[in-house]
Amino acid sequence: MTVTPRSLREAWVALAGLSAVFLFEMLDNSILNVALPTIGRELHASTIALQWATGAYAVVFGGLMLAFGAIADRFGRRRLMLIGLALLGIASLATAFVTTAEQLIAVRALMGVAAAMTTPGSAALAFRLFSDDGLRVRAMTLISTIGLVGLAIGPTTGGFVLAIAPWQALLLINVPVAVFAIIGVRTGIAADEPADLHRDPIDVLGAALGTATIVLALVAPTLFVNEGTGSWAPWAITAAAVAGAVLFVRRERSARYPLIDLGMVGRPLVSAGLAYKAAAGLATAGLGYLVTLQLQLDWGWSPALAAIGMLPQVIVLVAGGAFVNPFVERVGLERAAWISASAVVLGLAVYGLLGGYGYVWVALALVIEAAGMRVVGVVAAVNVMRGLPQNRTTIGAALTDTATEVASGVGLAVTGTILAAMFAGDIATSHWSPQQTTQFHHAVTLGGLVLTVVAGALVGWATLRTRSAVEAPPVKTSAVR
Repeated sequence: MTVTPRSLREAWVALAGLSAVFLFEMLDNSILNVALPTIGRELHASTIALQWATGAYAVVFGGLMLAFGAIADRFGRRRLMLIGLALLGIASLATAFVTTAEQLIAVRALMGVAAAMTTPGSAALAFRLFSDDGLRVRAMTLISTIGLVGLAIGPTTGGFVLAIAPWQALLLINVPVAVFAIIGVRTGIAADEPADLHRDPIDVLGAALGTATIVLALVAPTLFVNEGTGSWAPWAITAAAVAGAVLFVRRERSARYPLIDLGMVGRPLVSAGLAYKAAAGLATAGLGYLVTLQLQLDWGWSPALAAIGMLPQVIVLVAGGAFVNPFVERVGLERAAWISASAVVLGLAVYGLLGGYGYVWVALALVIEAAGMRVVGVVAAVNVMRGLPQNRTTIGAALTDTATEVASGVGLAVTGTILAAMFAGDIATSHWSPQQTTQFHHAVTLGGLVLTVVAGALVGWATLRTRSAVEAPPVKTSAVR
């Protein structure tokens, strides 16, 4: 019989391993981006090839999470986690032998597979380690804080590494991270009890339709931004994604053993948690994209200065972890979810209305958005898994991650499309005319407010759904010993 830890300290080995998993996922893309110019020169890679060097990871990762979440709940979360970590180590080692852009894209795709096998499992296993909701929030806050530190230091670390080592070293860093995670997971987490798994046959057709739909949904925003609304390709991919979603829902409703039980997804805690995550993903992606363009293209800041301009967001995301648990214990999980999601949307609204009046308003918007994101990222995921049966926790974690990934893509597509429609000429030119500057400001305001309305509607709907749920017991306060 598995003994449930009574504090974070009792589970420190497992939490160290799970934190390493999340660190890999957050560090991986941020540390590689700084090396793209070097990679392009050494591998003679085109702009499109470089884009896919990072995009292949994100698309494969997002597309496979649901399928691997369903597999983990059937065959073992710990087992799938260990296989994914081994694959991560092997794919990272293969980087040392990469000589072409195509090989690098293949390696990055394999890393995306590994991330899809491990990232949802890290949240699910952290949730399942404890029976107390307070400890669950503390554990997931700890894991996410370590990951956010990796995201914050990734570009700086990458720059230092490039000064003394070849670019391959940036991905070889994953090898010791994977080894450390394997040791922590194997030592600190017991194998799944058969009673905690379910043996329903895998819905292969549903998994294929779901994966294809998500992949198309993630590719479409990139095509809208790169090729513009006048091209047929992004519209065709979007239509295919919508058709895939319709077929997926029809399949899941008719299958005897569906990949995702839509009745469970419709439960108030689950559907509300997913809506909160989607709203936060929309707002965060739109705000980050617009602020980056404004600082560098509109105001003419250098990339280094623009990175400093984003520091308020980074500081709040990293340091805010200390305030998550007291806040949740004070207001409860359900209220914490809608308050924090509303804060993310409010940050976007502040930027859309006031961001053009100076950096002070941009910084304020980043701080409000980051404060909300720091909380909603944890509590929405906990609520989703609380609302599902114990043998469906990994698919629940995968659903929350997928909701964020797809919503972020939609946010980028909406803002990119509005900018393309309202801005005349090449937005990347170094000198804008007064008319172009005015067009950009109008596009930023419209894009920010459109996303604010959509994200706000999601938060409002989720809040109403939560009110219809059976009131959960209050979060128990558990000291970290």
